[in-house]
Amino acid sequence: MSAHHHKETFVTKYIFSLDHKMISKQFLVTGMIMGVIGVLMSLLFRLQIAWPEHSFSIIEAFLPERFQSEAGVMKPDIYLALVTIHGTIMVFFVLTAGLSGTFSNLLIPLQIGARDMASGFMNCLSYWLFFISSVIMVISLFVQAGPASAGWTIYPPLSALPQAIPGSGTGMTLWLVSMAIFIAQSLIGSLNYIVTILNLRTKGMTMTRLPLTMWALFITAIIGVVSFPVLFSAALLLIFDRSFGTSFYLSDIFIGGEVLNYQGGSPVLFEHLFWFLGHPEVYIVLLPALGLTSEIISTNSRKPIFGYRAMIGSIMAIAFLSTIVWGHHMFISGMNPFLGSVFTFTTLLIAIPSAVKAFNYITTLWKGNLQFNPAMLFSIGLVSTFITGGLTGIVLGDSALDINVHDTYFVVAHFHLVMGVSAIYGMYAGIYHWFPKMYGRMMNKTLGYIHFWITAIAAYGVFFPMHFIGLAGLPRRYYTNTNFPLFDDLANVNQVMTVFALIGGAAQIVFLVNFFMSIYKGKVASQNPWRSNTLEWTTPVEHIHGNWPGEIPEVYRWPYDYSKVDENGEYIFGEDYIMQTVPLKAGEQES
Repeated sequence: MSAHHHKETFVTKYIFSLDHKMISKQFLVTGMIMGVIGVLMSLLFRLQIAWPEHSFSIIEAFLPERFQSEAGVMKPDIYLALVTIHGTIMVFFVLTAGLSGTFSNLLIPLQIGARDMASGFMNCLSYWLFFISSVIMVISLFVQAGPASAGWTIYPPLSALPQAIPGSGTGMTLWLVSMAIFIAQSLIGSLNYIVTILNLRTKGMTMTRLPLTMWALFITAIIGVVSFPVLFSAALLLIFDRSFGTSFYLSDIFIGGEVLNYQGGSPVLFEHLFWFLGHPEVYIVLLPALGLTSEIISTNSRKPIFGYRAMIGSIMAIAFLSTIVWGHHMFISGMNPFLGSVFTFTTLLIAIPSAVKAFNYITTLWKGNLQFNPAMLFSIGLVSTFITGGLTGIVLGDSALDINVHDTYFVVAHFHLVMGVSAIYGMYAGIYHWFPKMYGRMMNKTLGYIHFWITAIAAYGVFFPMHFIGLAGLPRRYYTNTNFPLFDDLANVNQVMTVFALIGGAAQIVFLVNFFMSIYKGKVASQNPWRSNTLEWTTPVEHIHGNWPGEIPEVYRWPYDYSKVDENGEYIFGEDYIMQTVPLKAGEQES
């Protein structure tokens, strides 16, 4: 790590970089580009569902003519395609890669006291596979017949028979290729994160002195390694069924009066394989956001995190339970009712560690010296949506209650709040908080406040009414409800939700302007702008290869010594925070 290592060129510094800090920025910016595409799609199909008979110039501008009817209205199959690709992009490309990819790469070496990741090459490979898979997913939008249209869960037979619907052709094949590469990227990244945290911690950094961010990213990586290969096998068997005439998921199929030669497969097998990843995926998305929130809430409450070990235990419990609840997505698939009751039991158990986290956040905030900066507001917003979104999960996790609301907008409202909005709040909180570490400048606080309040009001404005139209029976994924007089009264609710969605989408422009302006024009950051305890704030503001100019600092205490006082009620070191690198005073108890 000496100062005279070889001169970096533009390509080695910005493109094929092996430095974890640059790779985290690559993940973030790529994730943001995919996020813009995903949000635009949602706005297009929200316009369609709110005003089904109207033609919009924005839809005419974005969609090729072959995807519009004579009246300039979106065709039904392209509505399905937009819903499918929106879900895929947001779940995998924005939340999985955007959160884990960005913050695992940025924070793991900095917070454990390492020069870089265990393998810089694997890290670089992980990003470029993610980039390639993103490009393939975007290319699939421009296929003649249209992109994959079987829902983001791509259930067979729609996804398994290329002749089923227009989106089952080349678009579906590209979707599968893109996801296979994405899974490889996830596995390579996760293995790297696990090895780095286990092997490269600095002197004194025991596992119980790790920030909760590290625990969350560590356990997330383990869940990824356990469950992503199962999705890979599901996708592989689907490719076999599509292209090589096998019958893993197909049996007794008729299309247009023609009997197809498939025997003995079962689409339910695909559901089992898909949801065995699909449910842990929720926590792969959510745990990093919860980890970032733990760090931010503690720092901005100027208090130690409440129940540090209980928080670690709850992360582990969530990870374990997340692998034995996948059947709750399949209560309606003809599952044995006894098995349904088993999955109901394991699903309701997950409420316990989730509640531990929620109560511990609230207790950390209680009587704290709260600093309401944008990162803190988004973290508190996450606690709010995590609770409101989680409560409806109790209804959906119960096999008897689920029958009424399965595949209605109630489900959409539930998972958007608990997984979508919560994870995106965590991501925003992380960006506002660690922006000075990434770019050496501060983001604009006023724009941050505007961004938070409009986003928070708009998010509840979209997803709160959605619960009620779901309880009224409105099915998801229908491109219009005009054929059902039963749902006529709900049309105005859909219009209100769409107006909120458009406002919320516009608020993200404020964030994008703030983000890209601050990189060049933001106030130059000090070394430790939030007066935080963790190791990343001991590194210099300007990025150097190897993170620390001299020796890697040694760690003497846990990361949450905020407002620590001696027996006289005075701050121990005259400040309300003590960095992890400060040795314990004589007679001082370690927390």
